[in-house]
Amino acid sequence: MKYHRINLIYFSATLTTRETGRRIAAGMQAALGTDGPAPEIVEYDITPGNAQAGEVMPATGEIALLAMPVYAGRIPAPAALRLTCFRGAGTPAVVACVYGNRAFDDALLELADTARKTGFRPVAAGAFVARHSIFPQVAAGRPDSRDLKAAREFGYRSAALLQGAHDPATLPTPAVPGNHPYKTPGPIPLHPRANRRCNACGACARQCPVGAIDPADPRRTDKTRCISCARCISICPQHARRFRGLLYRIARAKFVKAHSTPQEPRTFLAE
Repeated sequence: MKYHRINLIYFSATLTTRETGRRIAAGMQAALGTDGPAPEIVEYDITPGNAQAGEVMPATGEIALLAMPVYAGRIPAPAALRLTCFRGAGTPAVVACVYGNRAFDDALLELADTARKTGFRPVAAGAFVARHSIFPQVAAGRPDSRDLKAAREFGYRSAALLQGAHDPATLPTPAVPGNHPYKTPGPIPLHPRANRRCNACGACARQCPVGAIDPADPRRTDKTRCISCARCISICPQHARRFRGLLYRIARAKFVKAHSTPQEPRTFLAE
């Protein structure tokens, strides 16, 4: 079957999920362009909460690529909600989650389930590693060149599978690891804070995915709304925000010790 468009939908607070998703999309584009015009890649960044409600992606000629990070073994709740703004019509989908080297637990299964519930048909799934957002010493420097190569190859294989199918609806659903009911994420008592370098420019408040930072006083963070995604840390032009404090230092030492063994990408295709 011919495809003319790849719809990349992603939530990426620290931009590593976006980087992985773009590399998967590039691999898909390369596979689909081997015997004709390469499809266009259209991006939907749902991190800041501007998902386009009512966006319907037809089953013919289009593929959805859903890329989400893993927070405490699940898809971030705001991302899961914003995904429901999109609708498929039996549209083939590739789903990918990006995790911080601990485990992806039920996140990939939750993402595949969410895709099905909104009218998409998952034909491939993958879990990839990136620098941990709260404890960046874990998986530092990832995704690296090997990770990005694996992501591109996954995209190529996924698209080649679709291109070779006369009817993608006949492809079996890939077996994705995870559990029902999903893991219940516990509260995260760690939240970024600003230091004296903060000049109240407001960049963090404007880009916070959940509006947890007061635009009138960006040094203040609403801990009841903060999802500890580290978006504010990654975009602060003054490098004024970070996780800090005794509790953080204790948790960091334990986490780094327990989860520093490098994990590798895992992929699941409907073959």
